[in-house]
Amino acid sequence: MMMMSDGALSQAEIDALLSGVDSSASGGASTAVASGGFPEADRAVLESFLASTTGSQSSNLSMMTGATVSLKGPQVIINGRDSFLEQLTEMVTVVKADFSSGFPGEHIFILPDDCAKTIASLMNKEENIELDEMAMSVIGEVISQMVGHQITALADKTGNKSISSVPPEASNIPKAVVALPAGDFAGAIYEIELGEGKNFKFWEVLGPSVAGDIAKALSGGPASAQQTQRPSANAGMGANMAAMGMGGMGMGGMGMGGMGMGGAPFGPTNVQSVQFPNLMPHGGPQEAGNIGLIMDVFMEMTVELGRTRKLIKEILAMGEGTIIELDKLAGEPVDILVNHKLIAKGEVVVIDENFGVRVTEIVSPMERFNDH
Repeated sequence: MMMMSDGALSQAEIDALLSGVDSSASGGASTAVASGGFPEADRAVLESFLASTTGSQSSNLSMMTGATVSLKGPQVIINGRDSFLEQLTEMVTVVKADFSSGFPGEHIFILPDDCAKTIASLMNKEENIELDEMAMSVIGEVISQMVGHQITALADKTGNKSISSVPPEASNIPKAVVALPAGDFAGAIYEIELGEGKNFKFWEVLGPSVAGDIAKALSGGPASAQQTQRPSANAGMGANMAAMGMGGMGMGGMGMGGMGMGGAPFGPTNVQSVQFPNLMPHGGPQEAGNIGLIMDVFMEMTVELGRTRKLIKEILAMGEGTIIELDKLAGEPVDILVNHKLIAKGEVVVIDENFGVRVTEIVSPMERFNDH
């Protein structure tokens, strides 16, 4: 089943390629070292960072699939479109997971069909699975977990706490219509073993601006203008959400019921702290109309009690009764995040037999945008 999404070229782009004009202006052939204005030092820094995450990514994928997963690499190569496509099988599963803030820009995972089928089969506990809509949803969830892990690692290493991505969207398409970044981009080649000797390669693609900004941040260099600003347009919907500072959600839209609040009143002080004006932007009628189009879109909300870092050997040694010390003091407010973005703080409460969170502070839009 072929599913078209943002991971595929538009008809105009396809026509341009067929006529011999590269609409992406991707230019020259692949080079073994960084080129096209991308320094070799930056390529090496990016490769080193991605390699530092493969051990924990392997453990996470093993838990998700129930198989022994080993992720190796990657090797980061600076590619143009034509040279990159030569590496791919004719049909591929493309997962578009663009960064929407922090290091905004193009971020894509590309899996050969055999690799995608094996992952979907392990996740669904089925043999001979087809790459249908359900399989694409499963692959998207796997990549979502990988991206979430990368964001956490990037935030820890760079101090940039504003990093987030759009929900990954998977599609199975011919390689000829894969929408790759313009110009020379970074392509990371991974090797993955999915138990019982099932070995595959898959690719992670970072647009040139994303790769450069991440490398500079990891090296402690200055941020580019794009990194310090919100993206002007991210598939339309993502940009509207960012520009409005999540304001259209209003705490009434969240209802807090999903966190076990049950809609119970909190009294005048607490109600006052979560009124609509604290989150709504002071925009005109056009902005209100735009946000109205996406009021029914679901977003992931999480409550973070605290964080810590452990060596892999410490994690593997954990068992029942192990106590994990977090970085927050008892009684400190917990963080309330939407799509990995801090929007509020609160205190943990118990409603009947459910945990809930009472909102005690709304993080201002300026703090959300500038929180590094």
